[in-house]
Amino acid sequence: MHIPLKPLKKYPFWLQPFFWNQKRKYGAVLDPGLLWGRVPKLFAAVAILYGVLDRRSSPLDPVLRSLVTVRVSQINWCHFCVDINSATLAKRAGSMDKVEQLADWQQRDIFTEKERLALEYAEALTYSDQQVTADLMQRLKVIFDDDIIVELTGLIAFQNLSSKFNSALDVPAQGFCTRPESQ
Repeated sequence: MHIPLKPLKKYPFWLQPFFWNQKRKYGAVLDPGLLWGRVPKLFAAVAILYGVLDRRSSPLDPVLRSLVTVRVSQINWCHFCVDINSATLAKRAGSMDKVEQLADWQQRDIFTEKERLALEYAEALTYSDQQVTADLMQRLKVIFDDDIIVELTGLIAFQNLSSKFNSALDVPAQGFCTRPESQ
């Protein structure tokens, strides 16, 4: 990593419950959390935003949310994000099938129409040489209502923030999932 991690005891006391929860949930404190934690208020803001986007009551299906986060992570070359989000996708989907086929989702029959559309939208927002066209937005509106489109856009934007942060700082995978790294 380009920025070293500080010892856990060097972080403010009010971040300790977040780190304890990560250790309980993942078996380890997450390296990105320790990096974001170097600026505690920034860590808190990112943690709250992530919590809102990945809440149980989200109108977006958990598998669809995970598909989008893994795909954005692949595009942005975030090894940590691909690792942890692939593990979450496999758990939510009940198998590794979608994880293993996601890099070339356009040629695979395993993805639903809704998933394909969300992945197309994620790529349009993530690749610098693409944009969201009127046609794409119209097709989104056939399947998703406006509030869900806003939430999906927020999720994709957040994952771009997260994966670009981790990629820029060269955060490695933490061994959550054996998965393909390809785009």
